Parts: sequence; structure tokens; C-alpha cells
Amino acid sequence: MSDLDLHTALVVVGAGMAGFAAALQAAQAGHDVILLEKQSETGGSSAMSGGCLAFAGTDLQRANGVEDSNELLFTDLREVGKFENDESLVRAYVDHQLDTYEWLKAAGVQFGPHIETSSGQSVPRVHNVDPADAVRALAASARRTGRVRLLTSTRALRLVRDPRDGRIVGVTAQRDGSTFTVLGSRGVVLASGGFVQNAELIHRYAPQYNADTAVFIGGAGNTGDGLRMAQQMGADCRDMIYIKGTYGKHPTDETNHHSLLAVYKGAIAVNQDGKRYVDESISYKLLGDACIQQPYGATFQIFDQPIFDSGDNQTRILDIERRHEEGLVLQADTLEELAAMIEVPADVLVDTVRTYNDYVDAGHDADFGRAHLVHQHGKLVKIETGPYYAYPSTAAVYGTYCGLCVDAAMRVLDVHGEPLAGLHAAGEVVGGLHGAAYMTGSALGKAAIFGRIAARTALAG
Repeated sequence: MSDLDLHTALVVVGAGMAGFAAALQAAQAGHDVILLEKQSETGGSSAMSGGCLAFAGTDLQRANGVEDSNELLFTDLREVGKFENDESLVRAYVDHQLDTYEWLKAAGVQFGPHIETSSGQSVPRVHNVDPADAVRALAASARRTGRVRLLTSTRALRLVRDPRDGRIVGVTAQRDGSTFTVLGSRGVVLASGGFVQNAELIHRYAPQYNADTAVFIGGAGNTGDGLRMAQQMGADCRDMIYIKGTYGKHPTDETNHHSLLAVYKGAIAVNQDGKRYVDESISYKLLGDACIQQPYGATFQIFDQPIFDSGDNQTRILDIERRHEEGLVLQADTLEELAAMIEVPADVLVDTVRTYNDYVDAGHDADFGRAHLVHQHGKLVKIETGPYYAYPSTAAVYGTYCGLCVDAAMRVLDVHGEPLAGLHAAGEVVGGLHGAAYMTGSALGKAAIFGRIAARTALAG
């Protein structure tokens, strides 16, 4: 690599879903892009995700008999975020989501035929993809334009400001020991991901999470580089206190990077004492917080055969059968035998299940107020038909879901709420969309949606 500056129209930092969405959007509009990726391979945390995207009003929903709308999606996003999210960002997501869904299909992203319901959703709107294949499809489409130059193993070090007017005009980068400057006439899009691999930074903002209380899973390059580069320029941040682990990760499984949410099919969650401790229908981020407050930071999802059978092997977080085949789900003919296997008091577990079943019959959960399987969807079911199952579960921090303050055009804002000219951001490095919790599919969704918006804004000048 030469020490000479590189010049392009748009500089994009990070080659995951958000970065490729921004690069492809710009290339399709006829502009050249240089896309920088710190790792030797592209994909980042996007490629490691559960492959869920949250869209509303799609052909897949109609084919599955699901009625959805922009307004219901907007309401669900605001509610699951406990109204701590930025209404303008939620509106931007909603207004551009259906067009982005069609754009992704046109770019070669293949969606599975099945729709499921998960965290924060009042109707089924989990659209499934193979996440690594989805990123590869966007990469292939970007490559075919002939306008996107991808530099892997290239780390962005600092943002570059024009001394004349303070505008962000590029980045300094490092590759193979050489440091050079990449300048973009239309500015920079930060799509560098979060900081799930930076335990020190996570602990600074969320001291309840450390190596003893949670598992940390994400792209190896997600150490907060983009966040700190923008902060150096005066960028503001938000939602840092809402870093949370996702419930449902098996404590000792090193093969699967994904959680299992049998609770969203009707299971209950019990602690080491055999007692329920939470409304299991809430966002799995809030379930994660509740879990780490229990003894040893690990609990069990308890369910029966009908709930086992209702699992969905086309949706990773609901694929109970696969976890059972891998020996991760414990099985017993009776609740007493199951209690012995997981080493909780048998009489307590039996009473917990009996009490819960009574609540289901009565139509009211007097202990925790659970009214649905997940969010506002699904009728509660009893746990009464053996064999019975237990899935050991803890909280895993898959993403940080907080970050830079941006406006609805994805312009990065400084501490006074003013745009930093030339600087845009998309994907996990951005805060404001999720708020206090999280809807399944909104992270990959915002990567694609906000990546496109960021590119369009940058190109408009």
C-alpha cells in the first residue's frame, strides 16, 4: 500500500450489513466508494447474528396470513423501547423498511418462507436470512457495480477534518504497517459496529456485566473504534446505560452463538431455587437483566412436549429440536426427575409449574402479570404433558445497541445537538433506535435501512 492519499466520493468504515448497504446504495447512484474493513474477512457481527430482520407489510407476511402495518411496527418499537428511543429514528426505520426489504431482495438476499414472532412483536414479523449469505449477497452486488473498492485488513485510525471549515473529509488508516489517508468528497459513513469485544468499555457503561456474569459474543473487530473516532470530534452518545445481555444462551455451549427462546413458545423461566422470577413475555434483553440478578447468573427454561413440538427449526432462536439433538436440552418423564437433573428442589419446581398452570386457567398471572407468549402476541399454554424439558440459560451480550447520536438523516450529532458536517453513521455504532430494550430483527434491520439513508444523505451533500 502506498503512502499516497486515496480519493473517492464516499468513505465507508466497516464491511458488515450497514457498511455494504451504504456502499451499494452509493454505487447504485453512480458514486465511487472505498470501503474499509479492519478484519481480513467481511461480515462482522452481522454475519454472526441470528439472521432475523423486522419488516412489516411484506409479501411473506401476506403469504403467511399475517396482517401488519407501519403503524403497528412503530407502536411496537416504541413500546418495547419503553419510549426511551428517539421517535424520529423509529419513524425513519418504519418509513423506509418496506422499500429496504424489496431492495435487499433485488440485491440477491434470500429470505426464508416462514415468518415467526419474537421479542417485542405483536404479530409475526421475523424475516429469516442466512446472515453470512446475506452480507455476501450485498458484497457481490456492490462488486458488480465496479464502483466499490474494498480494503480488508485495513484499520481506520482517526477521522480527518478539513482545517478550513471543520468538515469531516476522510480517515487516516493503516494497512500492512503503512499509514495513509482516505479522502471522500462526500464525507464518511461510520458502520464500524459496536464494542462487544471491549469488556473494559462495556463495564464502564454497564458495570453489571463482566466476565463473571455474562457471555460476550460478536465480531472480533467490534472494539468501539468508530465510536471513539467520532467522540474525538465531539460526537454525542446515547443509550449507553441500556447495554444488556440477551437471555437464552446455554452457559457451557461453545458451538452455537445463538440464544434459544423457548419462553416465547410458552416455557417458563425458573432460577436455581425452582421459582419463577419474571414475566417471560418481555424483551429478551430485559429477560437477560433479570437472569443475571439470579443466583449464579443462570436459570432454566422449563417446558413440556407440546411446547417442544411448537418450536421452529427455520428460526434459530426458536429451534428447540436442534438444541435437543445436540444434547443441550435436558429431558425427563416427570417434573420430579427433571428437578433432580437440574438440581433444584423437586417440590418447589412441581409447585411452581402447578401454580403457573392455575394462572393460565384463570387467565391472570398473579405473580408477574404475564398475559401473552411474547409481547402482545399468543395465548398462554399450560405445562402439563410429559416428557418435560429444561434448557440451562444465561445472558449473552451479542451487541451493544447504543452509540452515536444521529438525526433521522443519519448525520452524527455533536454534544450540542448540531450535525458534524460530513460525518454519518449507521448500524450498531448508532444509538437511539432501540431505547430500553429490543425488538427481534431491528438490529439487522436498522443496519440495512440506516446504511442506505446514511449514503443518500452523504451524497446529497
